[in-house]
Amino acid sequence: MNATPEKPAAAKKAVTKKATAKKATAAAGRAPAKQAAAGKAAPAKKAPAKKATAKTPAKTAAKKAPARKPESRVAMVRRARRINRELAELYPYAHPELDFTNPFELLVATVLSAQTTDLRVNQTTPRLFAVCPTPEDMAAMPPEKLEELIRPTGFFRAKTKSLIGLSAALRDRFGGEVPGRLEDLVTLPGVGRKTANVVLGNAFGVPGITVDTHFGRLARRFGWTTAEDAEKVEADVAEIFPKSEWTMLSHRVVFHGRRVCHSRKPACGACAIAPLCPAYGEGETDPEKARKLLKYELGGQPGQRLKPPADYPGRPAPPMAPPVAAS
Repeated sequence: MNATPEKPAAAKKAVTKKATAKKATAAAGRAPAKQAAAGKAAPAKKAPAKKATAKTPAKTAAKKAPARKPESRVAMVRRARRINRELAELYPYAHPELDFTNPFELLVATVLSAQTTDLRVNQTTPRLFAVCPTPEDMAAMPPEKLEELIRPTGFFRAKTKSLIGLSAALRDRFGGEVPGRLEDLVTLPGVGRKTANVVLGNAFGVPGITVDTHFGRLARRFGWTTAEDAEKVEADVAEIFPKSEWTMLSHRVVFHGRRVCHSRKPACGACAIAPLCPAYGEGETDPEKARKLLKYELGGQPGQRLKPPADYPGRPAPPMAPPVAAS
């Protein structure tokens, strides 16, 4: 009697265990699936955050350094001419930094200035012109003696050959006078367009652009040209400025290159035209440190000429120290 009712209870327990086992199995089966689904979903949820993070530096950089719009030709010309006006105010006393009293002296001094400073040339030429003041005198000078006179300027053998050659050409082809035309000057030994333009602009009043290392460097930094070749630089700059400005523009740019916008360490923080210069930041931007980089009269030092113009605000350069006698 008691056994009969117990069978349904046992059956119920067995069914309950089986149902529990099935639920557990089903739950166990669903758990990996949920975890997998959750694993797949997690990256998708994080992806927008990563994208937002990736964009943030770009946005910040864009705010800090906005992209510069390409400068139009008209805007560049206007900026270039404003730079020229600013330089004119900064260097109203700009002048050729070679001592000379006539076209022949300027021609010789310019030839000697290659690969050396104007100061060294100015310290050398007084003795030279005392011995041979005319083309005829220089053409007749023994090469060995001329070499000794110009030795301090460096490359004295090549320069001696050029000086004797151009002096003989002036004597034989131009009556002992320096010609006042570019096409004639460039036929003289050792005379190129740079030298010819220096002589024409400063001895004859003929406008010319003098492209030396300083002028070429600043013309590129100012965005006036991208050319490295001196003649191409001259042609590019000539299209920007009126002819009447060429000679004084050359002096102002060279003055600025020697005093402020140096080759290796420009004094950007002490530059009066920094707001107009696309190359600002290539040099020292701290004002105090930049002021220590200034040279010649801006740095409280002597200039390059022994006999500077009356309006020059700095000190004249000292003459060359006499050679020490051998003991």
